[in-house]
Amino acid sequence: MAEKEQQSPLPLAPARYGLSRSDAEAAANPAEQRRININKRRKCLLFVFLFAVLQTGIILLFTFTVMRIRTPKFRVLTATLELSNSSVALPGNGSLRVAMTAELGVKNSNFGRFRYGRTALYFFYNGAQVGEAAAGGGRANWRSTERLKVKVDLNVADSAQLERDLTAGVVALTSRAEMRGDVRLAMVFEKKRSAEMNCSMEIVTGNLKL
Repeated sequence: MAEKEQQSPLPLAPARYGLSRSDAEAAANPAEQRRININKRRKCLLFVFLFAVLQTGIILLFTFTVMRIRTPKFRVLTATLELSNSSVALPGNGSLRVAMTAELGVKNSNFGRFRYGRTALYFFYNGAQVGEAAAGGGRANWRSTERLKVKVDLNVADSAQLERDLTAGVVALTSRAEMRGDVRLAMVFEKKRSAEMNCSMEIVTGNLKL
């Protein structure tokens, strides 16, 4: 009976203590415990580093996309001639009078509105100004194109170059303008920007079409 009592196993630790074998070994071995703590700190530092890299990437992406201010584009989209108010003189007394309606486009690629003032447009033939028009002020919303319409009377005077162009049936014109305004982002950042326009067009004198 005494031998049986001596051979009986010791009672097991209750499961509620939740100690695994490695934890128990670490508790009995200070060096092992230090190694476990060092690994935990390394993992924590790694997570902090990765989070910082991710946040930096998001900030850089936001800065170079959303917060980047681009210069709006100002262009002539379409133009039509009013035949009833246009005339072409025959070579020998060369002259060209054209009433034109132009549709202008203000393309704003920013993530904020572009507010612009009144803008003067100038039309040239062979370096000489032959017409002038004005576009009213307004604003182009973010990532959109604002359309404007202007009317202009072009009067090309007699010249040797015009004689040759009328004979060839094509008169080339250019237009220039500078639209000044400001871009505002996030209701906080505001930068002045100027959109320049340099367009060219050709008038076919035979049927007065562009």
